[in-house]
Amino acid sequence: MAETIPPGRPGNLTAEQEQKLKELWKITFKLFGVQKPHGQDEAQLDGATNGESESTSTAPSDTASAEPPATPDKRKKSRLSFLRRGNKESESPAAPTSPSGLESIAESLDGANEKYGQTKQFRETIASQSPEALRATFWSMTKHDHPDGILLRYLRARKWDVNAALVMLVSAMHWRDQEIHVDDDIMYRGEEGCLLDSQGKAEGATNSSKERDGKDFLAQYRMGKSFLHGLDKEGRPMCVVRVRIHHGGDQTVSSLERYTVHTIETARLLLRGNVDTATIIFDMTDFSLANMDYTPVKFMIKCFEANYPESLGAVLVHKSPWIFQGIWKIIRGWLDPVVAAKVHFTGNLTELTEFIDKSKAMKELGGDEDWEYHYIEPREGENDQMKDTTKKAELLKVREELVKNYENSTLAWIDGAKDEFEKRNDVAGQLAENYWQLDPYIRARTLYDRMGLIGPQGKLDFYPSKDTATGEEPKDSGVD
Repeated sequence: MAETIPPGRPGNLTAEQEQKLKELWKITFKLFGVQKPHGQDEAQLDGATNGESESTSTAPSDTASAEPPATPDKRKKSRLSFLRRGNKESESPAAPTSPSGLESIAESLDGANEKYGQTKQFRETIASQSPEALRATFWSMTKHDHPDGILLRYLRARKWDVNAALVMLVSAMHWRDQEIHVDDDIMYRGEEGCLLDSQGKAEGATNSSKERDGKDFLAQYRMGKSFLHGLDKEGRPMCVVRVRIHHGGDQTVSSLERYTVHTIETARLLLRGNVDTATIIFDMTDFSLANMDYTPVKFMIKCFEANYPESLGAVLVHKSPWIFQGIWKIIRGWLDPVVAAKVHFTGNLTELTEFIDKSKAMKELGGDEDWEYHYIEPREGENDQMKDTTKKAELLKVREELVKNYENSTLAWIDGAKDEFEKRNDVAGQLAENYWQLDPYIRARTLYDRMGLIGPQGKLDFYPSKDTATGEEPKDSGVD
């Protein structure tokens, strides 16, 4: 298990890195319309970065405040739309606005974000989304993570260029909220939602494509195309992908993308403490050209490079045949060099055990662990807590106050109040605890909840008992 805090993470920052984090929080708060509490000196915040190191990524000097919105935004309400920092009497989100100084950020970049059109997306997003909507999206994606950890992922991915990190963050937020609908659809409806779709029972279901998508999504879970299980030597959660099971055209592209994002988001819930990356094992046993499909490969690359940066610890390509050599040359050309450097080829068990203990490697991979994948179907009533809107509202109200406390403490920390740093960490811990209390009300249960990998309050068991993992009722131990 990883025991030390890796560089560039909360609790292990150089003075320069901490300053970059302050700059990014400062400009992010401007984007979200977050201002200092009434009575505090606004000029102090604008002066907080005086004397900072010269850099093309330095935030504009007026990033502490945002221009007031003009007209209501008719955008669909977020499930966390309570997260507003404006007039409490206002019932409508603020209008889309482009806060002073933010327009020039995209122009300062040198093309680092152009691989996936992120600079263009940034411009369109800040022009069309209200500050309140962007803020709600950010805190929705934070879940149980330390908020600093979220921003630091983007800073590391963009080599500590603050402007480039902001552009990447906003683009990823747009993708989550407006394109793929991670939190209000994929994770909110989950496997049970797809089961209802496949049966034509979903509310408002009228088209056959939705039914096909639901069937295809579940088919991939049922066959075990990929699954989360165990830890590598660094304590990182592992995802095994059985490449031989995939055949292009057997499922719709939309169901494959949904399945991929659902797996990645579930894996995110397994990251704790100093372990903030995961390992993917592509099991190439019995691979043939019939299994090769470039479309999902490109989608996965975009996910990890653009929308889940700094989430990969290692990629193990296990037992790849010689015919994969030419394919790898093509794929490597699509990869960012940093991501490509994390790819390792393991041809046998000896090479695999450089990354995974033999006792923790499944027999399927040649190891000693007696574990097999079994899909457990959604159980009736497993998502009933999501119907309890009263309890959900209570927990959201608590989260609202915690978010405000974190924002206010961060503003004071940017201002130079050193005693606020520890307070921010305490509030971050409270936010994580609150998320796990809220989790049953906003996230449909998954296979990994049913098998016992993810337990109540987010407790993890990476090696659940065989009875639990197969969905069988545990044998009576004779203990009441």
